[in-house]
Amino acid sequence: MSGEALPKAAISQLFDDARTYYSWGATPVTEADIRALYDLVKMGPTSANAEPGRYVFCHSSAAREKLAACVSEANRAKVLAAPVTVIIGFDNKFYDQLPVLFPHADARSWFSGNAATARETAFRNSSLQGAYMIMAARALGWDTGPMSGFDKAAVDAAFWAGTTTETNFICSFGKGTTEGLFPRLPRLAFEDAAAIL
Repeated sequence: MSGEALPKAAISQLFDDARTYYSWGATPVTEADIRALYDLVKMGPTSANAEPGRYVFCHSSAAREKLAACVSEANRAKVLAAPVTVIIGFDNKFYDQLPVLFPHADARSWFSGNAATARETAFRNSSLQGAYMIMAARALGWDTGPMSGFDKAAVDAAFWAGTTTETNFICSFGKGTTEGLFPRLPRLAFEDAAAIL
């Protein structure tokens, strides 16, 4: 069932006024906040309801320090200062959950014998789920700071060792401050990025 367009203020919070934050205030993010965020993220659509995204919420000081050791020098202070930085990963064997998540077809067989297709599907859909996380965080009143400046092999070894999961990207969230905030950067015009055929 489709609904009505969101009020302009809500659209602005999600898109027009939202920014990528680099510094963070002292407002804490609680475990309840993290669980509320996940409860929205899990509702976003994925291929065959596969939900390949896996998440490590680096919430404790020890976890943030462990992650900070794996990121670029420019991102270390951001990870250490943010109340939470989540590692968005993807499980290459997500298809083992498909008998539960997609019970009306043998969807597991679509992926279980083809590692390349499974990985491509997992990466694509975890990227969607990471984007849902950014938008869900904004909808809940948090600011976000997605990052790709990290040593993927180091993050994988530190947080996913012994699993079939690997890292896609990381994203801090909390209450951002204006410190280091760039002016709004340009965006491509429709004609430069899109076509209607």
